[in-house]
Amino acid sequence: MGVQASVNAQFIKPAQNRQRDWLPYMLALPIIIYEGIFILIPIIQQFGSSFTSDIIGFGAAKGVGLANYERMLNDKFFWNSLRVTLGFMAATVIVAVGAGVLAAVLMNQRFRGRSIARAVMTLPWAFPDLPTVLVFYWILNPSFGIANVFIRFFMPWLTENPKWLLDINLAMPLVVAIASWKAFPFYGLVTLSVMQSIPQELYEAAKVDGANTRQAFRYITLPALLPIIMLSGILACIFAFRQFVLIFLATGGGPGRVTETLVISLYKTAFRSFDFSYGATIGVSGFVVVFVITLLFVYLQHRQEAEAAR
Repeated sequence: MGVQASVNAQFIKPAQNRQRDWLPYMLALPIIIYEGIFILIPIIQQFGSSFTSDIIGFGAAKGVGLANYERMLNDKFFWNSLRVTLGFMAATVIVAVGAGVLAAVLMNQRFRGRSIARAVMTLPWAFPDLPTVLVFYWILNPSFGIANVFIRFFMPWLTENPKWLLDINLAMPLVVAIASWKAFPFYGLVTLSVMQSIPQELYEAAKVDGANTRQAFRYITLPALLPIIMLSGILACIFAFRQFVLIFLATGGGPGRVTETLVISLYKTAFRSFDFSYGATIGVSGFVVVFVITLLFVYLQHRQEAEAAR
């Protein structure tokens, strides 16, 4: 009986292992199908549409080769939108990720009411986009907004209230501030989770060696946070590039196209001018920009990890 059981176990165990090996793939299959249908296929269709003219009839399209890309390269409004997008992306990454790291450092300290403070910190991230814009509309209203009270207090020589979101010099900084205010809690919570995973023994050893708080942060905390900061930078770039609702509701791309990002330009081209093929071309260019920036961040992250491993 012992020999027979051993023989049966040798034949049964590989079959069980084969079934167990298929389990991860079966669990991932619904996600793969969803990603393929709703993400991969639309991307491929968008690439194909960028080489065609406007859709004719019921799905028929006329190929035009690289004509849409030639038009895009000669379009001054496209280059303006690209410049605005890159500027908005860089400013949002710096402000949102920087504010998130600062908030994480503060929330990692021990003080009374820390749990309540952490819960309050997450509120901007929990707000939907529409209420967020409405709140800032009330704050920045040129007639009765509370921002006018503060600006008059600090700059009493002003004779009239600023128009804030309608000012060509203030619109973009304010849009960056709104987007960063809504996004920073996410990066703060992620950074805080990493900070809490750092062994306290490292700080105790540094304190024994005579290191102060600044030195402990520089040589222990910051190196541990660099990977998550790089990842947050990648996510912030992607989120900033695809940001549509906040910008569209706040300024609509104005005044004078100073806040018209590629996403806003794509929307206006495709759904206001009904130039779907050129809109797809703008979308493809945006995809390429985000892909290149993501590769750059990944390269820098691998380089930083390689230097840390030496």
